[in-house]
Amino acid sequence: MWQPSDTFEIPLDTWVESAIKGWLVPNFRDVFQAIQVPITVVLEGLDMALQAIPMPVFAIAVALVAWAVASRGLALFTLISLAIVDLIGVWTQTMTTLAMILTAVLFCAIVGVPLGIAAARRDGFEKGLRPVLDIMQTIPPFVYLVPIVMLFGVGMAPGIIATIIFALPPIIRLTNLGIRSVPEDLIEAAFAFGSSPRQVLWEVQLPLALRTIMAGLNQTLMLALSMAVIAALIGAGGLGLTVYTGLGRLDVGAATEGGLGIVLLAMILDRITQALGSDSPTKTPGFLETLKSFFRFGTPATSPETGRRVS
Repeated sequence: MWQPSDTFEIPLDTWVESAIKGWLVPNFRDVFQAIQVPITVVLEGLDMALQAIPMPVFAIAVALVAWAVASRGLALFTLISLAIVDLIGVWTQTMTTLAMILTAVLFCAIVGVPLGIAAARRDGFEKGLRPVLDIMQTIPPFVYLVPIVMLFGVGMAPGIIATIIFALPPIIRLTNLGIRSVPEDLIEAAFAFGSSPRQVLWEVQLPLALRTIMAGLNQTLMLALSMAVIAALIGAGGLGLTVYTGLGRLDVGAATEGGLGIVLLAMILDRITQALGSDSPTKTPGFLETLKSFFRFGTPATSPETGRRVS
């Protein structure tokens, strides 16, 4: 049976290869190399700082953060998880992975939040941005690894750039959603009291949308972690490289160690970022509340209804 390709075929592969190899790479290679500079600087700085911190100090500090923003249970889970990471011998790789993830999330926030605000303020920009975000979220990461290698080379920075492309859409979408979800009457009241558009954004819209934006940051963080192994294919290190090496050598033990490290790190970061974006009144007292109550010398507790001292 006849089909259109029997008569004519679109040489898409030739067009793309000519555009990238014949025009983009020769003319803009220096630009793409310059893009890597801030990413490399931030990554190397974070990696050196995290590697320099002793494991017990880092584990206790993260556990205190988990207690401060969430609960004692999460703090205990964090201590146990980080101890397991150290005991199975992947602490150095875990710190490298953490530096990569923090770098990717930082640049996603720097790019994504302003784009989300712009999309919330301009419907036309949001309509034009939506198909781009759809493509970024649906295209398999392996598809854009080849042009990234051609444009940026191999190494840690290209791996982070691939991670940024993959993890950027959620924070843009949820920033846009959070800003648009702010009630119109509150915005009108702010303008009625003489607030400028900048003041309305910083003092009304962003505070009210912060919970949604934090949810987007959490999703970006999880997507960045899911790219750890894929980024290792183009030279990124850390736990992803441990897993990739184990798979290449059929070393189930090494792959399991790397995978377990990624899972534990993902669970810690996920719980902490979820707690940062949550204002649930049912969570157990955190470290800061416990510390404040401990140092509240001579201050009797009072009932909020009667104002009398509670025995």
